[in-house]
Amino acid sequence: MAIMAAILLVEIVSVLKYNRDFEVKLIVLGCFSIGLGAALTPVGEPLSTIVVAELRGIPYNANFFFLFRAIGVYVMPAVVAVGAFVFFLKPVKGIGLNDIEAGKEKISEVFFRSIKVYVFIMALIFLGTGFKPIIDMYVVKMSDMLIYWVNSLSAVVDNATLAAAEISPQMKMHQIVSALMGLLIAGGMLIPGNIPNIIAAGRLKITSKEWARFGLPFGFAIMVICFTFLFVF
Repeated sequence: MAIMAAILLVEIVSVLKYNRDFEVKLIVLGCFSIGLGAALTPVGEPLSTIVVAELRGIPYNANFFFLFRAIGVYVMPAVVAVGAFVFFLKPVKGIGLNDIEAGKEKISEVFFRSIKVYVFIMALIFLGTGFKPIIDMYVVKMSDMLIYWVNSLSAVVDNATLAAAEISPQMKMHQIVSALMGLLIAGGMLIPGNIPNIIAAGRLKITSKEWARFGLPFGFAIMVICFTFLFVF
């Protein structure tokens, strides 16, 4: 679902008539929203699929709505806040991303891309199984706050990979929530952090510098706000 949403976002932004800087910001904000919202169900994106698979047994018995119940109270306000931020941007007419040859994506290309994603998910589940002794020895013993900020590494490493490597049923619920929110927010800060980012940036030729110029400070601000709600209130 996240892949289809990213493709739709690209198609919408690519026909706008605003300048490149404004449209890059729209793409970054859109990918933040996609990455956050898609994590609420196991069919949304690789990270959510992996987490539900890792926690499907005792003690959490994770099902389809597990993530919605666990992090929905944080994710849904974050999605609304990201969307609302668009109203603070100043649109300017000019040469935008629509002048880049994004090209039309065939149905077959979308299908094979989806197959690759599911193979990727399967490989990450095996990765998580292999890392289980390390997770149980070190990650489980980390504090909730430390896990949250360590997961800012998701900005440079795909958040699904980190989720596979660290989420464990041995973790307490608040540790899991802290880890997931850190992964989801930081995943939007740079292009490698999430699959929607990679798809949108690749098709519209957005550079890492362009993405980071807006994504890093915006993402860090969201991380600080979320940290406040997770650990202060």
